[in-house]
Amino acid sequence: MHVYFSGIGGTGISALAVIAKEAGYDVSGSDARDSQYLKWLRKKGISDIHVGLTHEQIASVHQKHPIDWFIYGSAQPLDFPDNPEFAFCDEMGIKKSKRDELLNKIITDKKLKLIAIAGTHGKTTTTAMAIWLFKQLSIPVSYSVGAKLSFGETGEFNPSSQYFVYEADEFDRNFLSFHPTFSLIAGIDWDHPDIFPTRDSYYDAFRQFLGQSAHSITWQSDATKLGVRQSAVLRVLNGEDPQIDRQLKLAGRVNRLDAWLVANGLQPIVGKDLDELIEILNRFPGLSRRFEQIAPNLYSDYAHTPPKIRGALQLAHEVAGNNVVVVYEGLHNTRQHFIKKELASLFDDVKQLYIMPSYLAREDQTLKLLSPADLLNMLSKSSKLHAQTAALNDILAKDIRKHTSQGNLVLCLSAGGGGSLDEWLRRVFAA
Repeated sequence: MHVYFSGIGGTGISALAVIAKEAGYDVSGSDARDSQYLKWLRKKGISDIHVGLTHEQIASVHQKHPIDWFIYGSAQPLDFPDNPEFAFCDEMGIKKSKRDELLNKIITDKKLKLIAIAGTHGKTTTTAMAIWLFKQLSIPVSYSVGAKLSFGETGEFNPSSQYFVYEADEFDRNFLSFHPTFSLIAGIDWDHPDIFPTRDSYYDAFRQFLGQSAHSITWQSDATKLGVRQSAVLRVLNGEDPQIDRQLKLAGRVNRLDAWLVANGLQPIVGKDLDELIEILNRFPGLSRRFEQIAPNLYSDYAHTPPKIRGALQLAHEVAGNNVVVVYEGLHNTRQHFIKKELASLFDDVKQLYIMPSYLAREDQTLKLLSPADLLNMLSKSSKLHAQTAALNDILAKDIRKHTSQGNLVLCLSAGGGGSLDEWLRRVFAA
């Protein structure tokens, strides 16, 4: 079967493309722009990739090797509503679907048991920790995770595996396409108001996800939010258990919580003592864009919702005490409107705050574009005392170098992607 991936350079789509190839499918695709992900895909043997979303290019691919299935990401119809590839597929009668349908087919055809990791925050790190655990135990595993790993690829199909570990995203209700053998819920807070207009609609989606899972594990705080209780198919953990901080040595309480969830969640599956699993997780090497060190005293983190930002700040303060400087690039203008009340005091306790223009994608065009000055004006009196606007230029680079040379920890909260603060940091500061 020939599967064509539109937006093949996306994190989730690129991982699925590799998984599909390794599972025996013929794979080709396109993306609006060139990227490191396209270079990685070519190294993985997916050479039939072109830059640009055009009728002519997909027609040429189809003429050489007829396309059986056209896969696109959840954001594609929003970011490129006039993508001519969609029209071509309609003309030719080519099957179109989002990535979840193909992944379900692979899981079913290969007789894999799905371990799904969901939640508003923590799911990428939790998924990476689960993969790390399987690999350290030498248990074959297939997986897809939304970040680069130092100990594996972002996606992998292992023909010897029984399990598929998947970062199940709630955006566009993607995770509701699956019926996991086991699910881990890392943490729930209302997000994606463009998809879930009310808190109840967001919680309802997670209740449905739990109902579709044969077995699940979550935190008491999340169980309370959802109005569910421990049962034969749902285990509920106490986030205040003193053993979490006593046994786990990872920096950052959010990381310790994620590791505790993984150890307890996967213990029945891997059949090892909890102490052995914790010892393995204490060696977890981290992953890209999650408190990732770019240069001495300079870190990049994907935190973009208030709970994620608080977790990243807690970790930064745990490492550097009061010597924490933040460069903030909000992810989506729409989200800045949604979180502006919480944003006001999030940075009260940092030493210096630089506010960048938000990273724009999938925006509600009816909302005012909040500039860095607008965001600064929304801050509390305490935050305003040490806040200023900034841009990706030599002035910011000079300020960052000044702070790091003085022994301050500079935490850059960045969306990632083309033209982002994260990309600029790697270009300007990475050795």
